[in-house]
Amino acid sequence: MEILFNPIVIAVLLLIVLCVMKINVLLSLLISALAAGLLAGMDITEIMNVLIGGMGGNAQTALSYILLGILASGMAYTGITEILSQKISKVVGKNGLMLIAALAVIACCSQNLIPVHIAFIPILVPSLLPLMNELKLDRRNAACALAFGLKAPYIALPFGFGFIFHGLIADNLNANGMNVEVGNVWKSTWMLGAAMLLGLVAAIIIFRRPRTYETRAVAETASELKMNISHWVTLAAAVGTLVINLRTDSLPLGALTGIAIMVIFGAVKVKDLESVVKNGFGIMGVIAFIMLVASGYAAVMNETGAVDQLVEASVAFMGTSKIFAATIMMVIGLIITMGIGTSFGTIPVLAVLYVPLCAQIGFSTEGTIMLIAAAAALGDAGSPASDTTLGPTSGLNADGQHDHIWDTCIPTAICYNVPLALCAILVAPLL
Repeated sequence: MEILFNPIVIAVLLLIVLCVMKINVLLSLLISALAAGLLAGMDITEIMNVLIGGMGGNAQTALSYILLGILASGMAYTGITEILSQKISKVVGKNGLMLIAALAVIACCSQNLIPVHIAFIPILVPSLLPLMNELKLDRRNAACALAFGLKAPYIALPFGFGFIFHGLIADNLNANGMNVEVGNVWKSTWMLGAAMLLGLVAAIIIFRRPRTYETRAVAETASELKMNISHWVTLAAAVGTLVINLRTDSLPLGALTGIAIMVIFGAVKVKDLESVVKNGFGIMGVIAFIMLVASGYAAVMNETGAVDQLVEASVAFMGTSKIFAATIMMVIGLIITMGIGTSFGTIPVLAVLYVPLCAQIGFSTEGTIMLIAAAAALGDAGSPASDTTLGPTSGLNADGQHDHIWDTCIPTAICYNVPLALCAILVAPLL
């Protein structure tokens, strides 16, 4: 009963209910944070101060999203995204499965090859909506394909955003007394990526039936575009973004470099730069601010002390069964990540108690890595405040026919959280 009345559990359930009722995600986060703080005995002024102070935790992420939005807006300005959408349309033809595969591959590249993360979605996907409508493709299928590409690569592969994720796991395990090298993390997490691939296959099967949408204008489509100097400069900007990001480990600096290349070499005219910047804010500004508030929400959760209470109360039920202990850990991870919307931010919260607990129960280092990675990632797909769900919705709802909760959050939660949890629960005890 102590777990059921935990402020975090109540706050997350409230957040989910409010979002399902179609209350704005930003307002839902604020209301949920206030509820958690009040239930923990905090003063309402203190709650707001902690929330505002904690927003800085995602400042780099928010800045990255804004700059990536401007970069994506600049790419759209040059027309290269229209060329790409035309190429995709020609390749997939009338094959909806190929379109799903293409979206998943492009999303994967956005995490590892050209790390623009979700910024490509509101630029590229709207131009593909007429094709999806023609194929009567269920957009829940497309949402799951995009979510797979945004999440599976960083879990399974130590490149791009995966290098950051794996580094966080290694750093926090080392800080809590378990020696781990960053280069060895993938040896445990690649199986989680494989589990998500099964989830993608399940999504394709579940949402395979045709679904009819109204054909509405979402963007002007060029009849036939060919590569020109501006397009080649744009490609060079993408390469520059990748190189600087890899050399400096700074995504904002990489994005700024890409923008600078397009402006300096004339792909984006100086007189149009203000418009490009405004469009960039329009693309990613709301998501960036939601991520800031989500960080403040996480700060309130930590300030309540309810995270430690939740974990400690759960430990009493674990006993010595590795499978049962793994199950409880997955539930805790799901609750925490579903609320704060970031698997990256959940790792430090979980590692403090999970590492000694795993050592006490008898999990190996490899098993502990898998449990923490899975517990942190659970809820990222499905959380109303996660970029894994906000990104796909930003593109698929360009014509107002895709619901964030029912068409993105719930389908991705079912298709990915279930296989991730089962993989960790069944495999981690064996490692």
